[in-house]
This record gives sequence, C-alpha cells and structure tokens, in this order.
Amino acid sequence: MQLKKINPNLQQALIENDLIEANEMQQDTFSTIKSGADAVIQSPHGSGKTTTIVLNVIQRLEKTLDESTRALIIVENKEKVLEMEELFLKYGTYTDLSIFGVHEKGDTDYDKNIISLGLDILIGTPNKINALFSSAGFNMNTIKMFIVDDADILFRNRFDATIMRLSASVEKTQRIFFCTEITERIEVLADKIMIEPVFFEMEDED
Repeated sequence: MQLKKINPNLQQALIENDLIEANEMQQDTFSTIKSGADAVIQSPHGSGKTTTIVLNVIQRLEKTLDESTRALIIVENKEKVLEMEELFLKYGTYTDLSIFGVHEKGDTDYDKNIISLGLDILIGTPNKINALFSSAGFNMNTIKMFIVDDADILFRNRFDATIMRLSASVEKTQRIFFCTEITERIEVLADKIMIEPVFFEMEDED
C-alpha cells in the first residue's frame, strides 16, 4: 500500500492480504493521523473505516511497550469488537502488539486481569469500557490514541456522555471519531473534547 513513510512491516502484511492500493480516505487521512492530530473522519458505509483504524493504530504504536493501554477503540457491539480484533491479528502479523477485545458478554474479572497485565490495544463497547475503567482504577494517561468508531450511531444511542466521561479521564491523547455522517452531536462533542480537529468528508463513490 503506497502511503508516505508507512511502516515496512505493516506494508508487508497489507500486501500479503491483497491491500495493494490505499483508497481515498486512507490516502487523505494517513498523514494527519500519523501526526497525532485530532480528527473527525466521515466516509460512506463499507468504505474501509475499520481497516483504516487498524492500519493507523499499528503505524503509530509500532511495537509493544511495558505499560498500560496505549490505544483505546470504542465500537458499537460485540460483532464489531470481534471484527476489529481479527483485522489487528491479520495486519499486525509482523508486530508484537498485544490486542484485547471486551464486550458485555465477556467475563468482567477475566477482562480486568488481562488489562492489568498491560496491553497495547484495547477494543470495546462503551458500557463495558466504562465499567472496567471506573471500577478497576486503571491508569488511562498512557492512552496515545482514543478512537470512536461509528460515532454517529453511538451518539444517537446516547453514549455521548459515556464517551465524554472516558475522554475526560485521559489528560493528553489523540482523539479521532469515525462516522458515516457528521451529525450535530458529533460536532458538539468534537468541539468539547478535541483540540482543533481536522474534518474529513468523503463522498460516496457511487
């Protein structure tokens, strides 16, 4: 995949999975995300937002470190958690990054134990993430990337307050919203928790 200064190990994994060319969203947002800037990225359903999240997180984190969670990714449901976990395993073949997914149907004590051992990437649903961090007292200030996927859906389902509370627990991080539509709630929350966010709006190729 031809992206400027992409990690060679990541590029190799993408090529092996037939991702040879970056689409418009991946090309346009790569440098901004890599720089650590806050962003709101709107793109049509099925345009590769999940893949874009995965490759950018791998690019930014590169390798494992002995500390608490560095990338926190909030998704809509268990199915999304499992889908994203699978993509991280696929595209992270040549990295040693540790990935863990949590959702309402998982065992909370088990989840807490895994997180306490130290993780690079944590993927989870809003309620589960909120319950884990509020009850276990994990250090959230190691989080380098705070990403919300399907932000328009989550905010429509009234998870904006939960996400704002989680965001407030992190002193300094990169915050990114991915969505299919930039709604008023997204604009309001971006204004509240982000620093000069860059907005990307991708048109439906159809």
